[in-house]
Amino acid sequence: MTVVVRIAAHVFKESVRDKVLYNLVLFAVMLMAASYLIGQLSAGQDVKIIKDLGLAATQVFGLFIAVFIGIGLVSKEVERRSIYSLLSKPVRRHELILGKYAGLVLTLAVNITVMAMALYLVLGYMSWTETEEFKQNWETPATDPALLQALFLIFIQLMLVTAVALFFSTFSSPILSAVLTFGLYVVGHFNTDLRNFENIVDSQAVGILAGVVYYLLPNLAPFDVKAQVVHAQPISFGYMALTSGYAGAYIGALLLAAIFIFSRRDFK
Repeated sequence: MTVVVRIAAHVFKESVRDKVLYNLVLFAVMLMAASYLIGQLSAGQDVKIIKDLGLAATQVFGLFIAVFIGIGLVSKEVERRSIYSLLSKPVRRHELILGKYAGLVLTLAVNITVMAMALYLVLGYMSWTETEEFKQNWETPATDPALLQALFLIFIQLMLVTAVALFFSTFSSPILSAVLTFGLYVVGHFNTDLRNFENIVDSQAVGILAGVVYYLLPNLAPFDVKAQVVHAQPISFGYMALTSGYAGAYIGALLLAAIFIFSRRDFK
């Protein structure tokens, strides 16, 4: 366990030094600030626009961080030949995988926290400058705590995407890993359509295949609750727990698969 913690800390320090990471976070924060100006153009809908843009920016730029850092966690060590020095130390291969994953999850947590604080600052400033009469038209307060539910599920979703990127990086090149991860991310948001695909096509075999693909690929749509939160629709604790449990099971399966593949790679 100590080895995993040390590797995670090293990955976090390397990620913090990455200028690309700073640029992504800075751009996301600037976008949230700009959303305030955009919101002023639509009277009565400004708070909803700021919340929607802020959550979307957090999700998109968090995705870039998860993918572009995640795909290099293992493949970068192989390309630089530093994998040999790592494995020559008292480090087991599964500890390396778990440590790399934990380090990137910590990096994601810190960056999403920064973006969440920026979003709440923008919303707080807006709430402070608007009149009480104007704020009565809002469905929910500007600094609605329900935003934390959406941010939490975004973080859980990005943890799952990170596990996908790490899984692909154990056996493919960085470019192919990025393409596969982004492709799976897009498909994952439309995965629900495959469940009813057999009712659309005439071929039973195609319908069965679509059902198998539905259960194999990650279903990312349930993690996107931006619309519900922005429009003041409640998100139950049971939904949060069930969705998080699904992500935890899928992440566990991906990490086990990544460890299995990586432990059998020959680096000679």
